[in-house]
Amino acid sequence: MNAVNRISAAAPEPLISAERQTDCPDAEAAIIRMFEQRDEQAIAETETQFGALCRRLAYRILGDRQDAEECANDVMFQLWNSIPPQKPRSLAAFINTLTRNNALNRYEARAAEKRGGGQIAAALDEIAPFLAAPDNVEDRFTEQELREALTRFLGTLPTENRLIFLARFWSFQPVAEIAAEHGTSIGSVKMSLQRTKSKLRKFLRKEGLV
Repeated sequence: MNAVNRISAAAPEPLISAERQTDCPDAEAAIIRMFEQRDEQAIAETETQFGALCRRLAYRILGDRQDAEECANDVMFQLWNSIPPQKPRSLAAFINTLTRNNALNRYEARAAEKRGGGQIAAALDEIAPFLAAPDNVEDRFTEQELREALTRFLGTLPTENRLIFLARFWSFQPVAEIAAEHGTSIGSVKMSLQRTKSKLRKFLRKEGLV
């Protein structure tokens, strides 16, 4: 796995939310209890509350609705097998992480797919020059070290810049969609991303990770 994909895969669960993670709301806690009690209604409740968001994230990465649907179905199965023993603080964040990782694995497995089929290709192409290293990055740091470094880095960013960066490189949203959500111009979003990427490269250099 190259440096860019390691950056993508190592993003920690708390980063799904741009703000501090909080304990599960009552509805999420109730679903988690259903999983723990092996109540199959947990799957139906999860699909009702999170199914659309799960498929939307998968589609952004894969660029194919059937693949996104299959990915979402796999995530429901993974949830059933993961809870218990795991008990996530945020069910939404946990589902987001499972969806993202599943979709990334599917994307990498589709060797015959043309680049650009999903937003992931464009997003990773954008960040690649800022993370390039002259030697083998995989020999220099572990995924856990990278995960911790990314957490520290995002904690240094202003809220708006952090939201934009996560939307692009965590959720793989198109720049135009990010601009619309934040009520700003495409140019402003691109400028924010450019500055944050530069800061990230400097931060990782300081940490000895690139």
